[in-house]
Amino acid sequence: MTQYVLAVVLGLLFAFGTFLVLRRDVVRVVWGVIIMGQAANVYLVTMGGISPEAVAPIVHGSGEATTDPLVQALVLTAIVIGFGTTAFALVLTYRVYEEHGTLDLDDVSTSELRGSLVADGGTAARGRDGATDEALDESGPDGSTDGGVTDG
Repeated sequence: MTQYVLAVVLGLLFAFGTFLVLRRDVVRVVWGVIIMGQAANVYLVTMGGISPEAVAPIVHGSGEATTDPLVQALVLTAIVIGFGTTAFALVLTYRVYEEHGTLDLDDVSTSELRGSLVADGGTAARGRDGATDEALDESGPDGSTDGGVTDG
């Protein structure tokens, strides 16, 4: 019964983490990555063979019913690495907010596109010959909205 409960909880954690990663807010994306990482850690510990009858390897006994310390060491390492990457992601999030004044990923990408156009004098949207990229425009070269395609 406990295995089924853990499977459902892990599924919900991964689903919630995925839901947050698909949001537009950078902080929610970071939280989603954190939740999925911790769900993976819980999965590893759960599948690592920890059971009520198993004992820690330092307890004297027969040695047959001990838990595998490799899984626990792996999860401990993953927790430390996850903490470091989370701190780094939060610092980057703070820098994005300072730079753009928003944490909305659509607004940040629009701001980055406009910033690159201003920084290079608008040549980012033009080719080498100076012509604008018509794929970015909604209208064709003749001003029509059919992309310049004519019947005929």
